[in-house]
Amino acid sequence: MPRFLTLADVAEELQISAAACYSLVRSGELPAFQIGGRGQWRVDAAKFDQFIEDRHAAARAMLAAGNVPETEPTGSAG
Repeated sequence: MPRFLTLADVAEELQISAAACYSLVRSGELPAFQIGGRGQWRVDAAKFDQFIEDRHAAARAMLAAGNVPETEPTGSAG
């Protein structure tokens, strides 16, 4: 994996839309930075890996607390 990922790369890895990925960045959930004259977004691969680990930890905590919906939400992934 390259050191820096585009938002399109991240969206593909997470299997979500580009808009959903950008929303994660805007909310601060996914650390990213802008670079270049056009202000293109990049995500450090190490930060992306940490984001994934944090999401796994949050899911484990939710399961341990018994806060699990009966069914998975339906609709698009992002």
